[in-house]
Amino acid sequence: MSSRQQNVTAAQWSVNGGALGTTDLTAPGANAFGANVFTIDEQRARLPKHVYKQLLATLESGTPLDPTLADAVAQAMREWAMEKGASHYTHWFQPLTGLTAEKHDSFYNPTGDGHAIAEFSGKELVQGEPDASSFPTGGIRATFEARGYTAWDPTSPAFILDNPNGTFLCIPTAFVSWTGEALDHKIPLLRSMDALSKSGLKALKLFGETDAQRIFTTVGPEQEYFLIDEQYYFERPDLYTTGRTLFGAKPPKGHELDEHYFGSIPERVLAFMMESEEELRKLGVPVKTRHNEVAPAQYELAPIFENSNVGSDHQQLTMQVMQNVARRYGFVCLLHEKPFAGVNGSGKHNNWSMGTDTGHNLLNPGDTPDENAQFLFFCAAVIKAVNKHQALLRASVANVGQDHRLGANEAPPAIISIFLGAELEQAFTMIATGKGRRVKKGLMGLGAEVLPHLPRDGGDRNRTSPFAFTGNKFEFRALGSSMSLGFVNTVLNTIVAESIDELTKQLEKELKAAKGDLGVAVPAVVRGVWESDSAIIFNGDGYSEEWHAEAKERGLYNLPTTPDALPWIVNKQTVKAFEAYNVLSSRELESRYDVFVEQYATKLNIEAETAASMARTLILPAAVRHLTELKASGVAGLAEEVEPLVEDLYAAILALEQANDHEGPDGGIKHAKYMRDTVIPAMTAVRTVADKLERIVADDLWPLPKYSEMLFIK
Repeated sequence: MSSRQQNVTAAQWSVNGGALGTTDLTAPGANAFGANVFTIDEQRARLPKHVYKQLLATLESGTPLDPTLADAVAQAMREWAMEKGASHYTHWFQPLTGLTAEKHDSFYNPTGDGHAIAEFSGKELVQGEPDASSFPTGGIRATFEARGYTAWDPTSPAFILDNPNGTFLCIPTAFVSWTGEALDHKIPLLRSMDALSKSGLKALKLFGETDAQRIFTTVGPEQEYFLIDEQYYFERPDLYTTGRTLFGAKPPKGHELDEHYFGSIPERVLAFMMESEEELRKLGVPVKTRHNEVAPAQYELAPIFENSNVGSDHQQLTMQVMQNVARRYGFVCLLHEKPFAGVNGSGKHNNWSMGTDTGHNLLNPGDTPDENAQFLFFCAAVIKAVNKHQALLRASVANVGQDHRLGANEAPPAIISIFLGAELEQAFTMIATGKGRRVKKGLMGLGAEVLPHLPRDGGDRNRTSPFAFTGNKFEFRALGSSMSLGFVNTVLNTIVAESIDELTKQLEKELKAAKGDLGVAVPAVVRGVWESDSAIIFNGDGYSEEWHAEAKERGLYNLPTTPDALPWIVNKQTVKAFEAYNVLSSRELESRYDVFVEQYATKLNIEAETAASMARTLILPAAVRHLTELKASGVAGLAEEVEPLVEDLYAAILALEQANDHEGPDGGIKHAKYMRDTVIPAMTAVRTVADKLERIVADDLWPLPKYSEMLFIK
């Protein structure tokens, strides 16, 4: 056992003074769900009745809130927050960094007589003014143009965040430029939810469903992550600078034995999980599942479904809370998509569905012919949307970390396809071929004959599918673990809204021709989708070489890297759809494209600079010392293996430094491609030699914690 291992296993960890803490999580009040949230119950108790009713209408149906009522809401919110110990508030928003941002202001204002009075007005609640030029804007705001605004989002509840020295009030807000463009992930997500709601309600009327007033999209993200001892983290400049290890030989034991997955959770890890869940429950996050993941030191947390906007906010909180709580247990929580080469990476499965405010899940197959008809219509709309915008969906999950993960053994391939399962695919095929008996009400192929007893899980799971139907929802499995849900679900909502509208127009024509007979009209629409879009359906092994060849024959896109995928964000097809539904303008899409391309190149530059520095100042000296000792031993031949590797490492370092010391193409996608095609291979060359040296340099000389030390928690 190395000295590093001894230090970590001897490290003390405690919460509230005990190995598992002295807090009883089952005690009354310990599991107060939403205790730190300005909930509906709090609003009902504290607001005047007419203010509460209008705020409730805003929450339930999207009705605009009268600005004149903001003062009453602000006063009630401030009183509640101060009772919780808060002295400050912040407009909590989500810029295009993928993280959250906050600027704290005090409730207290000096009165001039040596005292201060607590105030919080409706104006302060509704609008804030952070520095817009300090956040990625993609050229929407010049660096000297600083004005930007945060605008209160009443559909996502305010909450309290605890700190060892107090609390503060967080008000979820949108972030917009002075000129009116969206600078965040929240605004387009809200717009896309409205777009899908409008399109879906039009379609439902054709099925005779008029009670629904709104359609909500829902998400239930499964969050994968790694935990490592914080001492190892701070001994690895690559980890604390880039989030992943830029060096590291494959350990003798990884996850080959599959013994970690769903195994017994280590005691200290379980303590971390329990406290994280308790913190999240206070914030109203409906956490449900925890377990070991495939790789050693890898785990998963998953909530149940929520409104897409609230669920996206809660996902950002989840990542923040896990990272904060981990430190209390001597851990660092890693959210990078591939922190360890050759080891299972981390994703974030986006379980997506849509349902009415009357409680009807539109992607639930149902038990009656009418329900089956609706389900097949909306399911067909999703199929059409994914096929048409498959490249955009790939672009929505593109980042530098994903390029290491997608297509590996634990992640779906970069080729987007849909898994329906055998029973559901058979149902669509039967409708497309016109086979099947007429049933009650003339619903041909929509009743029990096609979907006789379709269970909640109508087929086996397919872990290689990027977009899989899983009973009453679609699971978009290609998201990376560090990613915000905002842009991905904005894309999903928008393209499905477009598809629903296209199919609604077709259904109207078919109904007219069939004299109102849904049993004839709906199969005709579904048949058309199957004939034009079924190439996107694939139930087989997405990892196989045969699938890559077959996908190419089908005309599906294979976009393996981020620079391949990102241009689809500004493709004419994308711009047309997003502008038609007022989700993102051409200028707003261009800004996101520019930001994402710049982030890709910048992060790779940071990785390359870090790799060169570590190789030159840590690994090369260790290898030289080892070589010197071997030569000094006087044993013939000992240095023959090491000396050429030292020379190769030095040459590779020089090549990497030269590759990264460039002015490069004139920014944009050309620069991103240069980083991919020139800098990444230079980094790989350095790592290849360094990892060989790790296996032969004396352990007491090697300067970095090894995978075999970091991945097995003691």
